[in-house]
Amino acid sequence: MKRILTFALLMSSAAGFANAEIDAMKLQIRELQKKTGGQHLNFNVDYRVTMDELEYKMVSGTKYQSHNLLSSRLLLNMGYKYNDNLSFKGALGYNKAFGDTANHDQRNESGTANFDWITNENLSDNTIKVKEAYFLYKNDTFLGINKLPWSFSIGRRPSTNGFLGNNREGFEAAKSPLAHSINVEFDGLSWKLELDKLTGVSGMDFKVCAGRGLTNAKSRFDSTGVDYSYDNSKTDNIDMVGFIYTPYNDGQYNLKAQVFHATNMIGIQADNMGVPLSNDFKDFGDLNNVTVSMEVNGIGDMINDYLDGVRVFGSYSMSETDPSKGMYMLGSDKKQKGHSYWAGVTLPGLFKDGESFGLEFNQGSKYWRSFTYGEDTLVGSKMAARGKAYEAYYNLPLIDQALTFQLRYTYIKYDYTGSNGFFGNYSGTPVSMTDMKAMNGMNPAKDAVESAQALRATLRYQF
Repeated sequence: MKRILTFALLMSSAAGFANAEIDAMKLQIRELQKKTGGQHLNFNVDYRVTMDELEYKMVSGTKYQSHNLLSSRLLLNMGYKYNDNLSFKGALGYNKAFGDTANHDQRNESGTANFDWITNENLSDNTIKVKEAYFLYKNDTFLGINKLPWSFSIGRRPSTNGFLGNNREGFEAAKSPLAHSINVEFDGLSWKLELDKLTGVSGMDFKVCAGRGLTNAKSRFDSTGVDYSYDNSKTDNIDMVGFIYTPYNDGQYNLKAQVFHATNMIGIQADNMGVPLSNDFKDFGDLNNVTVSMEVNGIGDMINDYLDGVRVFGSYSMSETDPSKGMYMLGSDKKQKGHSYWAGVTLPGLFKDGESFGLEFNQGSKYWRSFTYGEDTLVGSKMAARGKAYEAYYNLPLIDQALTFQLRYTYIKYDYTGSNGFFGNYSGTPVSMTDMKAMNGMNPAKDAVESAQALRATLRYQF
């Protein structure tokens, strides 16, 4: 009996001590909440290792290959919610080949490998770079209208892996733009009106977007002493403005339209023989684009579990170049329209939840020009192809969605040259592969990529 009483007293003392410690911790947490508005900074990690097999076939028949190209990418995503209206979101990352160093920049003679549009998509060194950094303000009332929620954000916006481009990544959430025509890192702003409550149409919204892709300014400690002033000898600011309109989205049927206008597109100037006059970028003109994309998430209305997991999508995009006076944009001094079609399907796996298969096809015309330099494909953007592109992928969750495996194959057959170039009249004039083969026969130096393919295996960890 004495032992039981002694044990009870010890337990009571321990409980009292534990309660005191808990109370002290509560006080500390409360003080921290006062200082942080009751919120905290959230982090999540997205880390992957990939192995790529790459092959390029030239019109001359020559092949260029890379075997067992190993790379790793780290994204450190973060968010801070100050209150229900105001929050911050950001992402830091690096993307590098195994064993790469700061002195190895993938033969960056032209300066484009470290271009700001692909800061985190290009394989570089192991320095941490900013991928996203912006604040978001939301409110349920606009101009006194209670049924009109709206939001505003500004900063380095989430503009890669957008709508439809996210499907091959295992249905991860789509970022802001439509991936058919925009897939680059970008600094800008957006303002969105959620129209569904006001109109009664499911998922209807309208978003205005604007951004700056290049800033003209002299460097710090300029020799003239006019730091950051406008430099008349360089290219102008590259600005983009447009909108994204969702007329309907009920979770199963999702329809979106995107329109944008971009100014001062860059390229390399050349003479009539195609010899570059300098290695400096010049302004060549503007670019317009209209894109309409639709996705169906689930076939029919609860026919069976398998069809409920099927996704099909289709997209059409039209681009228009608008050369400045006296300039030749994509080899033409007149406006030229380009067209691209894109279709795909993803199917649920047969053996495991979260398993999926995907097939995609897209085709672009002679003067098609997308803004997809940041697409996650090492052989260049498949969406930019002036020709046909085929892609197949298989996603397998190994440990829930924390550790996943993907096998992906991409094949691009070009009909015209210049798919992944810029907008100048050097390396920008679309030349058919038939003509390129004829030129190569007369001059072996006239060579171009006729097809490209990539086989990728990925292990990805997310928490």
